[in-house]
Amino acid sequence: MMAAILRKTYRFLASYALAGVLLGILAVLTYQGTLEQVDLGLYAVQKKYFESAFVVTRLFGVIPLALPGAYVVLGLLFVNVIFGGILRLRRSWSRLGLYVTHVGIAFLLVSGFITFYFAEHGYLRLWEGERSDEYVSYYDWEVAVAPSSTGGPVTELLIPQEEFKDLAPDEIRTFTSEALPFDLALAGFLPNAEPRPRGAPNPGREPLVDGFFLKPLPPAKEASANLAGLQVAIREKKSGKTRRGLLWGGERHPLVFEVDGRRWSLDLRKKRRNLPFTVVLDRFIHKTYPRTMMPSEFTSEITKIEKGVERPLRITMNEPLRRGGYTLYQSGWGPENAPPGSRHFSVFAVVRNPADQFPLLACIVIALGLLLHFVPKFLTYLERQAEKRS
Repeated sequence: MMAAILRKTYRFLASYALAGVLLGILAVLTYQGTLEQVDLGLYAVQKKYFESAFVVTRLFGVIPLALPGAYVVLGLLFVNVIFGGILRLRRSWSRLGLYVTHVGIAFLLVSGFITFYFAEHGYLRLWEGERSDEYVSYYDWEVAVAPSSTGGPVTELLIPQEEFKDLAPDEIRTFTSEALPFDLALAGFLPNAEPRPRGAPNPGREPLVDGFFLKPLPPAKEASANLAGLQVAIREKKSGKTRRGLLWGGERHPLVFEVDGRRWSLDLRKKRRNLPFTVVLDRFIHKTYPRTMMPSEFTSEITKIEKGVERPLRITMNEPLRRGGYTLYQSGWGPENAPPGSRHFSVFAVVRNPADQFPLLACIVIALGLLLHFVPKFLTYLERQAEKRS
């Protein structure tokens, strides 16, 4: 009985019918996600259609549909390729091309899985003459605690967003460290918010702190434009004294306070990640088409410093810097209205993706498999046509 059930399950997972249904669902998800991207933005659509287990949508805006998300669909498609395209395929030299093609497709799906779970995205903005060995996340936040200093390096204690992103307004989570003379109690994380003064409309009855409250806002169309907010209480370990504050991602300066005669800073900011090398922006070159303001070229002349070795490089729109698993793309610049000869800044999109080159390798394997399968058939066809004519 169990053996029969396993055989039927195997045949179902390896069937052409399942492959056709999964590809059809994937097409619908891509179509719906493309349409909703106009209103929701790319980040929200990715979360809804491609990173969720199930999604409810309306086809053509009318027909209600409950579908598995692309995450589930691609997982099942991988199983289908392994069972139906590799394990179930009859072994023969005539099918070698099909076997290689399915191996390439499976490798492509694996590369997508690795990218989904392990890739990191952010940006690095440098003015001419500046240097940095870290980049900033587009979406993730962190709370940074550090002693105030007028100069020199300081040691920061960091609380990543994963530790407080689920905090409701009435839910408090306390963080403590032996290196700090106080404890931090965080509450009420808001993915997008803005501070409002006492007396402004407050339908949600958000708590007032020093005459201000954080008003929740709907998610921005571009998720990178969201400015998070958070409530904080600072409890001194010796005296038990508590002071409250609001942390907001749009604030230019951190919250500064004093404990036991020492000043500390507290900041809610986009998460920062380290690069294995330092980038120095030596010069930014911006060219436009003649008699227009349309850009024809962005070029950043940089110096990469790694282990004390300096190397001059150029990053342009179509020539990124690839080094140590990181890729730096030329993505922006400014100020746009700066007069000629003034100082500019350059913005680099930074991607850390362990599977960066895997899609290219997978496509090469797929192309090789298709050639192995179709070229012999084409040559056989030409031979038969030649025989008919002779």
